[in-house]
Amino acid sequence: MLQNKRNFSHKPRPSLPLLIGRKPVLEALEQGASIEKLFLLRTASGEEITSIKQLARERNIPISQVPIEKLDSFTKAQHQGIVAWTSLLEYIDLQEAISFVVDKGETPLFLLLDGVTDVRNVGAIARSALCCGAQGLILPTSNAASLTEDAIKTSAGALRNIMLCRTPSVPQALDVLKLNGIQILGTYMKGSIPIYDADLKIPTAIVMGAEDTGISKDVIRRADQLISIPMAKAFDSLNVSVAAGMMLYEASKQRILG
Repeated sequence: MLQNKRNFSHKPRPSLPLLIGRKPVLEALEQGASIEKLFLLRTASGEEITSIKQLARERNIPISQVPIEKLDSFTKAQHQGIVAWTSLLEYIDLQEAISFVVDKGETPLFLLLDGVTDVRNVGAIARSALCCGAQGLILPTSNAASLTEDAIKTSAGALRNIMLCRTPSVPQALDVLKLNGIQILGTYMKGSIPIYDADLKIPTAIVMGAEDTGISKDVIRRADQLISIPMAKAFDSLNVSVAAGMMLYEASKQRILG
């Protein structure tokens, strides 16, 4: 047990402001405060905990069930089994984001990050996305990076200027995109077509997967097309943020040139 405490306390954690205790967290949720993530003691129970879980689910806020050592590593205060990271950024509902883009007379271009957990990669992707005309990033609540100061710094501020859409899961994001007539392009090493043969002038969501596992089976099965970046040699080590930048540049080029 002591070893666990040392491991938790020595792990670097994001420098995000904390909310500590049941009442402060519940009040923040009820008031609509922007919360990045909740850490909840595995055995925590009670009326306030039930309300916190319900509000978090309604707002697509990630909840991590953790042992007490994890909570103790965040604070020496009486945390009552719950600690929350307050967010440095604001999130918008995916449907609202799509409607906002369409109402402006623009053609949607979104990136869905499927299992991309490195904060610096997310920051770099956001920077490329904003420069290439994408309107938003879609981030599932599970298996995703927390948007910390490191992410914002890497993005050169782009994360503050692009719409961030948090969804309960990748499949639910796909449902919303398809209902709005947005084509889904899954990036895949064995993609059926090279990126420059895809029509990126129409409403599009590009799905980028983790570098080690790639896009999920749901995306492979439901994508309208699977796309790839042709390589000069049989070498598959493009960083996900670099790959995203190449995809986005092709979309920008097609849209500018018509």
